[in-house]
Amino acid sequence: MGQPGFFDLDRRLKAISAKGDPLEALNALVPFESFRAEIEAVVRLAAEERKSHAGRKPFDAVMMFKVLVLQTLYNLADEQVEYQIRDRLSFMRFLGRTSSVPLHLQTLLTTL
Repeated sequence: MGQPGFFDLDRRLKAISAKGDPLEALNALVPFESFRAEIEAVVRLAAEERKSHAGRKPFDAVMMFKVLVLQTLYNLADEQVEYQIRDRLSFMRFLGRTSSVPLHLQTLLTTL
């Protein structure tokens, strides 16, 4: 097996779209970004409430919400949804991450 070409990822994503990716349709139908303010109001502390600015920066609130949507739609446990996000191009595209997805779901879910 040879080295992947420069346009292989684009071709694979186009092939997934041609087959009718339901997550692509969901992304086009639901304005996830419009939920940002409500999600952040619940899960994020205001700057003056934080003890310190040290540590890892928080995950994007809309991406975390989308992970929960994937988990619910596909009935996946925490470890399985983490694996599927790393493995499936359609999941990565749904989350807006077509490169590697550096996340550990336990950390992600405990911030909710």
